[in-house]
Amino acid sequence: MDNLLSVLSREEKIAFTLRSLYCKYGYSQYKMSKFEEYDLYVKNKDFLVSENIITFTDTDGKLMALKPDVTLSIIKNSKDLEGKVMKVYYNENVYRVSKGTASFKEIMQAGLECLGEVDDDIITESLYLAAKSLDVISSENALEISNLDIVSGVINAFNLQSSAQNDILEFLGDKNVQGITAVCSREDLSDSQTEVLQKLATVYGAPSKVLNNLKAFSINKETELAVNRFISIINNLIKMGVEDKIFIDFSVVSDMKYYNGIAFKGFVEGIPVSVISGGQYDKLMNKMGKKSKAVGFAVYLDEISKLSNTYKGEE
Repeated sequence: MDNLLSVLSREEKIAFTLRSLYCKYGYSQYKMSKFEEYDLYVKNKDFLVSENIITFTDTDGKLMALKPDVTLSIIKNSKDLEGKVMKVYYNENVYRVSKGTASFKEIMQAGLECLGEVDDDIITESLYLAAKSLDVISSENALEISNLDIVSGVINAFNLQSSAQNDILEFLGDKNVQGITAVCSREDLSDSQTEVLQKLATVYGAPSKVLNNLKAFSINKETELAVNRFISIINNLIKMGVEDKIFIDFSVVSDMKYYNGIAFKGFVEGIPVSVISGGQYDKLMNKMGKKSKAVGFAVYLDEISKLSNTYKGEE
């Protein structure tokens, strides 16, 4: 085994270790074709990391595309499972524009997806495995966790115009309190309403410091339910021993046309961008004609190649 690992690249070693981790928790490998019909990606361009797609015409005249994303293919080829959960992991190459070079690259990507009767236990497990995946990459890491049901519930409660909601979300993603305050002033929100929206941008930190502050977002039945579920999930993660790796951060926002509930990003020291990104995407499932719920995350192995330290793997 040591001889095999010695000839693998850093990304390949990490992918190998992640595969062992996911198998240990009952995930089976999902294999797929290198390409899909182009129409799949056209209908969901906003979901993709990059809108640039490599296309070609098949022998039957259909316009095909080298896959720039794995999740869309898994959803397309999945079936609704009543009372069951499909738990899969993948280690696939995707084809998209690399952030570093602005040119197309074949990029190795790993990750896992859970589709079907997804409940809070499955969501907690996904967050736990995201945290453990970060440990595989580097001991110096952080998993930043948000809840889009809380964010959207608070924003919707104040009956803002769609343009104002979009502005709030943009400023929230940047942790721009002044920008949020300006929107609140423009929309004639009360001081108490403004304070709640400001807190969305300023509440950040370890669960021990932040959990008690989340009750400020329980402004109606919808947000109270979302807050209580979020606190329960975080407390379960604490019991699983990853408290020192997780941080609550409502600036982690995703496109709400596709995502709901939990959203998260994983970071390691030495890389300025996230190496893990994931969350619940029930809305994307519904958009693609599925009744099931879903949660998952991707590990961007191309970003990991930027680490300078020697990979040691999971102990």
